Amino acid sequence: MVKARKYVVKRHFQGEPKKDDYELIEYELPPLKDGDILVKAEWISVDPYLRAYNSQIKTPYDQFSSQVGIVLESKSPNFPVGCRIVSQKGWCDYSIVNPKDKLNVELGVYKLPNLGDLSPSLGVGAVGMPGATAYFGFLEICKPKAGETVVVTGAAGAVGSLVGQIAKIKGCRVVGFAGSDEKVKWLETELGFDKAINYKTANVVQALKEAAPKGVDCYFDNVGGEISSQILAQMNLHGRVSVCGSISSYNDSNLPKATIVQPSLVFKQLKVEGFIVSRWLDRWPEAFADIIQWIKSGKLKTREHVTEGFDKLFDAFVGMLAGENFGKAVVKV
Repeated sequence: MVKARKYVVKRHFQGEPKKDDYELIEYELPPLKDGDILVKAEWISVDPYLRAYNSQIKTPYDQFSSQVGIVLESKSPNFPVGCRIVSQKGWCDYSIVNPKDKLNVELGVYKLPNLGDLSPSLGVGAVGMPGATAYFGFLEICKPKAGETVVVTGAAGAVGSLVGQIAKIKGCRVVGFAGSDEKVKWLETELGFDKAINYKTANVVQALKEAAPKGVDCYFDNVGGEISSQILAQMNLHGRVSVCGSISSYNDSNLPKATIVQPSLVFKQLKVEGFIVSRWLDRWPEAFADIIQWIKSGKLKTREHVTEGFDKLFDAFVGMLAGENFGKAVVKV
């Protein structure tokens, strides 16, 4: 018998998640059945959507998220011992996975793509769900053209930092918003953003006018709130908006007020579309192939905010929600 540990969410979060909202449970895993694999987690992801989905799910529930794990025992010929898999088993150190179960098929359980010398942690980052989110959410919805101006909020996060770089690869001018001068410097000097703005200290309206004097063609929205209304007001005719999330309000008990956006949508004839990345699940390998090639060629840079220790998962989660991370927040188990 293998002893496993998992984090269970006991109640819906009120404001910022609290440690006593979780319970750490130790239990014994049963013997494998035909088709099952025993997986030891190596890398576990913490992402904004874990907070967003909390109010939508009946409690208690096991804390889901992406993880990269190594197969220790297998009764599935397609997943031999020693291979690495990506699953949604989340905040647990050992798990039994049946890749053919309906839910696993829907969520996507697959072998880690061949990363060569790159870290397996990328399987929950640039070569995982966040990478697919940036790739499809930007390219399929915004459909950028070379020479256009792209604005990204949450630009120093796991998804935003990739969107900005993909936009540069496609020949666009990129403006990013982030929450510190250090992040602004990173975006401009290391990732190649044309301009980055600290939304906490700048006059957003004026700063954006100076950074994008010809207006905004594409907007990738990670944060929502008033800043999004301000950006929409400066968009060009037939601009495209990809709505990925609204992290600015996830911890707020009372939703913040923002300027109405309908006049901008109507008079600029904007296309605004929200998405969940599983829409393109069958095409994820297409994104991963491009992203791996971009990383290896030096066109796309990845940065990870690594927290070590299974017992530090909660700390990594609330730290990510507070914006402590540059790039992808991951936990090394």
